[in-house]
Amino acid sequence: MSMRIRIIFSKAGAMQYVGHLDLHRAWERTFRRADLPLEYSQGFHPQPHLNLACALPVGFTSQCEILDAWLEQDCPITDIQQAIGTALPPGLGIHSVEEIDLHASTLPSRVQSAVYAITFLDAIPNLQDRLQQVLSAAHLPRMRRNKSYDLRPLIEAAYLFPPNEQGEIRLHLQLSARQAATGRPEEVLDAMEIRFETTRIHREELILGDD
Repeated sequence: MSMRIRIIFSKAGAMQYVGHLDLHRAWERTFRRADLPLEYSQGFHPQPHLNLACALPVGFTSQCEILDAWLEQDCPITDIQQAIGTALPPGLGIHSVEEIDLHASTLPSRVQSAVYAITFLDAIPNLQDRLQQVLSAAHLPRMRRNKSYDLRPLIEAAYLFPPNEQGEIRLHLQLSARQAATGRPEEVLDAMEIRFETTRIHREELILGDD
C-alpha cells in the first residue's frame, strides 16, 4: 500500500544557490540515502514521484518550502522523519512531515500567495515614498520573457517594519503565486528602483487554497 507524505522544509546556506531542478534531484538523492521506498513512474525513463509546491528563485532563502513525496509502501512517520533528517544535505532542514491523502490536489495547483521578508543591506533614501508610489499606482506594466503583464494586481500586501536591533529595515510582501499570475519580489524592488542584489530575500510562508 503506497502512501503520500508532505514535508515542510527550509532552504538556506549553500542550498539557496541551488535551482529548482537541482533541488528536485537533491531530494531524490536524500530519499535514496535514507533508504526510503520512493515511488517512480513507469516507462523507459522512470521519474521519482516528487512534487514541489512553488519554485524558489536562486539566491533566496526560505523557511516554508513544501514537498509531496509518494512512497511505495507505508512507513511510520517518525521513522521517515528520522531517516530523512540524517540524509539531508547541508542547507536543507525539516520542519514537519505528515501523511496526506493519496488523491489530494497537486501542490502547484493549490498555491495562492507567497509571503516574503526583504531585508535592506544598504540605506535606501525615501524608502516609504518609493513603496507608496508603487502601491498607489493604478498599473505597473512589466515585461517577463518577452510578455507584458501588470505587476500591480499581483501585490496583495506590502508594508515596512520598523528597524530591528541591528538597525535593519525589512519589507513585508505578500504576492500572488498562482500558476498564471505570479508576482516576484525582485520585480517589486525594481519598480521601487532598488537593486535586489542589495537585499536579502526570505520566503516566510506559502498560502495554499482549499483542496
